Parts: sequence; structure tokens; C-alpha cells
Amino acid sequence: MSGPVRRAAILAIGSELLTSGRIDSNSLVITDALNAIGIDVLFKAVIGDDRAELAAAFAYAMSRVDVVMFTGGLGPTEDDLTREAVAAELGLALHEDHAITDAIRKRFEMRGWKMPEINRRQAMVPEGAVVLANPHGTAPGLWIEARGKCIALMPGPPREMKPMLALIVQGRLQARAGGIQLRRRILKIAGRSESRVEELTQPIYSRWRDETPPIETTILAAPGQIELHLSARGGDEHALTTALDRGEAAIREILPHDVFSADGRSLEEVVGQLLRERHLRIALAESCTGGLATSRLTDVPGSSDYVDRSVVVYSNTAKTELLGVPADLIAAHGAVSDPVAAAMAAGIRERSGVDVGVGITGIAGPGGGTESKPVGMVCIAVALDETVARTFKFPGNRELIKTFAAFTAVDMVRRRLLGAAANADWLQK
Repeated sequence: MSGPVRRAAILAIGSELLTSGRIDSNSLVITDALNAIGIDVLFKAVIGDDRAELAAAFAYAMSRVDVVMFTGGLGPTEDDLTREAVAAELGLALHEDHAITDAIRKRFEMRGWKMPEINRRQAMVPEGAVVLANPHGTAPGLWIEARGKCIALMPGPPREMKPMLALIVQGRLQARAGGIQLRRRILKIAGRSESRVEELTQPIYSRWRDETPPIETTILAAPGQIELHLSARGGDEHALTTALDRGEAAIREILPHDVFSADGRSLEEVVGQLLRERHLRIALAESCTGGLATSRLTDVPGSSDYVDRSVVVYSNTAKTELLGVPADLIAAHGAVSDPVAAAMAAGIRERSGVDVGVGITGIAGPGGGTESKPVGMVCIAVALDETVARTFKFPGNRELIKTFAAFTAVDMVRRRLLGAAANADWLQK
């Protein structure tokens, strides 16, 4: 083909990917690999084992993009239709590559098995196609150039697809991408709503489109966390990095305590590093979250360096017996209150002999709420040099409320360690 490769489509093949039991993770890997060399993925599709649908999707992709990346549908069974559908759509005859057949046969013989005859289907190669070796499985990949477009057929299992993808990108696509690179930086933000982040940052990033190199932005939301994706494209890697540095600095200036990561680290990894660097240990007392905040912290390898212990104190009796929360304090303020959360944090800190204590108590629902203390109300306290408690009102069902509460508790630890105020701004906007 002539001209640079700029646009791509990804077609993931397999009826199993249309069920709840399987997820198409290959497309994410392919997208990252293509973006890294400046190729945009315009769209991706998951297509079942239906020849007509596969052919239709392929024809549409050929009309829109420069390169079509297939994954899956290269197995030996009748429902593995990718190579046949692609060959038919391009008008290419299929022929058996006996070298592939011999390699598959030897692979079976190494295991003491006889190759089933249906495996010959994996040796069928469209006329003019380049065979891509697959040392990790029986299905070779295929590279086809036709009608001014590039087509890559890769196996579905990730352990087979990923090494093949790397070779395709480095050996065949990188040189055709025109020397254009795409660099992306993901700013992870806590304590703000998606709309509030947009309101604060839009006046800044709207100007970036007219700069050289331009920066494009995308906002994504998850429970408790907002991601601001900054993307820059061009031929000068230093200029791209400088532009993204400038963009990150501008965002940090208006959200100084809310941006917690720009290097891919999770909130738990950031907090863990802060605790480790300061030689601090933490203990948690959880009620409505049932240990979820502790689970988040201990998901990080090496967290035993700073996580000391955790207790789930669901009942008022447990709060009193295990943490020393006065019964009259609970009676006066209720189990879901700032004073009780503060007593829980101070209690677990004192009884554990650690530097940081966390207390979480709330109403996760769906029942148990009142007009003054509705479902979603959660009180979180962090005891460090002093004990600070905050009340939050989280939206959603029981699972979502617990997720919000656990994330916010970990973020409160981060803010206390940095000397920043716990920010509940996103709860109002």
C-alpha cells in the first residue's frame, strides 16, 4: 500500500465474547500498541461466529480505515471463520501451506498425539498472504495487503496474540505510520465530580487544541475517581513530552490536592508509597465497608510494610469492646456520626500502636436510613497527629456506596499525609 497508515479498526471474533462470561481484552492491548506509534483506532467491534456478519463488518472497516486488525476465529473448527470470510471478501483463493500443516502435526506429536484432520484448516492461506509464526499455539497469523489496505489476522488467546502484535507493530506498521507518535498522560483525580472537573478544566484545555503540538482531552468517570486523558500527536517526542508536562502542570495548578496520579499508579499505590517513605503504619476500623478499604490497601504488593491490622466492627458492641468507643457517645450521637467515626479511628490507632488510624461508619442500605441519616451517609475519620472526621453522602446502591466509602477513606489518608483538606466538593456538584 502507499501512503502512511493513520486509522485502524479492530474486529474481535467469537460468539463467546458476546456473553457475560468472556471479555474482549485484546482490543485494549491492540489500541495501546497502535496509539503508541500514532495510529488512531476509529472503532472496534465484537462479532459472533457468523460469516455474513463478519463479512459485513470487514467490508465496512475496509471502507473506513487503513488497517484492519482481526483477533480470533483462526482455530480449526467450523465456527472459526475469519480466514475464510476475509479471503472471500477480498476474492483471494485459499491454498494449504504444507509447512504449516507439518508444524502443527509435529506440535501434536511432541505431546504424543495424532493431529486431527480438521487442523488442516489452520494451514489454509489466502493467495499473497504472509504467514506470521505463532510459537505459542497452532494457529498462525496472516498479513495481507490488498486494495491499498493492511489486514492483520491474529489468534484470539492473549498469550498467542500479544507477541504476534508486537512483531506486526514493530516490523510492519511502525515504519508506515509516517513517523507520527501519539503520547498520552492520564491524570487521576479524587474528590471531584466529572462535571466539576469539566467546569474547572475546560477553559484551560479548550485552548490546547490550537497550540503546537495540540493536546486533546477526554474525561472518564469511575466511583470516586475521575480520569483526565491528555493526548498529544506529532513527530517530535521531546515536544510531545514538553506539551504534556505543561498540560499536567496547568491542571495541577487548579486541582492542587485532587490530582493524585499521573504515572499510572492507583490511589492505593500512592498512599502506600507515602506511608512507606515516612515509615508510618496504618490500622483500620471498618463498619459499613466491611473491610473493603483494607482490601484496597492490601491489594498492593508489599503492603505489609505499612498495613498493621484491620477490624470489622459492625455492631455497637464491637465498637465498644474492640475499640473502646464509649457506649454513651454512641447513644448520644448514633453509630453513624462524626464523633463515633473519630472515636473508632483514635481507638484503633491507640490499641494498635500505629501512626495512622482510620474509622468508617455509615448506612449502605438499602434499608436503615432515616430523614436525618439517609442511606448513603458515611462518616470517615483519620487519626494522625489529630483526628479529623468528615460526613459524606454517597449515591447509588449498597455496592456502590461501599465502593465510594472505601475509596474516599483511602483518599482522606492521602490528603492528611499531604496536609490537604478532605474535599467533598463533588458531593454537591
